[in-house]
Amino acid sequence: MRHLMSPLDFSVEELEELMTLAEDIENDQEKYSKKCAGKKLATCFYEPSTRTRLSFEAAMMNLGGNVLGFSEASSSSAAKGESVSDTVRVISCYADICAIRHPKEGAPLVASLHSGIPVINAGDGGHQHPTQTLTDLFTIRSLRGEIKDLTIGLCGDLKFGRTVHSLINALVRYPGIKFKLISPEELRVPSYIRDDVLKKNNIEFEELIRLEEAMPDLDILYMTRVQRERFFNEEDYVRMKDFYVLDKNKMTLAKEDMMVLHPLPRVNEISVEVDDDPRAAYFKQAQYGVYIREALILTLLGLN
Repeated sequence: MRHLMSPLDFSVEELEELMTLAEDIENDQEKYSKKCAGKKLATCFYEPSTRTRLSFEAAMMNLGGNVLGFSEASSSSAAKGESVSDTVRVISCYADICAIRHPKEGAPLVASLHSGIPVINAGDGGHQHPTQTLTDLFTIRSLRGEIKDLTIGLCGDLKFGRTVHSLINALVRYPGIKFKLISPEELRVPSYIRDDVLKKNNIEFEELIRLEEAMPDLDILYMTRVQRERFFNEEDYVRMKDFYVLDKNKMTLAKEDMMVLHPLPRVNEISVEVDDDPRAAYFKQAQYGVYIREALILTLLGLN
């Protein structure tokens, strides 16, 4: 039995197989429409979510399976004090596979150690968000043809953003990847990412404050929101939330084939006027997330 806690749980070769399967699902959805008939996915979300939870549910339904679960901790026995390990033991009696999101880092790992079914980490605190990273990699491969020789700008909340941490960890394994890390000083990537991932793997990177300075060099711009729920006080959040706004004027500085990605939800860091730009790929990215989660469910259930 296999779980997914981190993007690094899959080798680059396994990721390629997963993305190839997702591509086949995209091109022939009917072929996979009954693959999970009789199977159940449990979505255990201790934090609010729209895209991640609904894309997991859509993926399982597209495969002909069923879904059960809860969308917030207050509607589960966690409100009564039940531990994650006990919850997953019970859910193992009801479902065939489980996706869990939790505000505490490491909670999905604890669940996987006590589970009788495959567990997928759907986000744990500011730590990891591996299925968003799979979505990001699949989007890049689908729109660029391959993942190599790219300059990637990561902009916004690089300190608390679990999507950013997961993506950096995954991309350093591909050839010719360079990073422009664009953030205010207070929201720079943590030292363990800078030292233990980027420097340790001899990855070329530059830390910048101004987005305009980085734009001309980028092949991909990955925007992130400043996350209110990660801040300890409202004053710091308000001061940081409008630090970066991508608009039409900034887009004029970019290459004609640069892609703009965003894990969503967007607050105001990408102006709606950018949505009509052919380089805006964030809503396509959300669709690709369904295909890659279908491929992941099939792989972990051994049905591929």
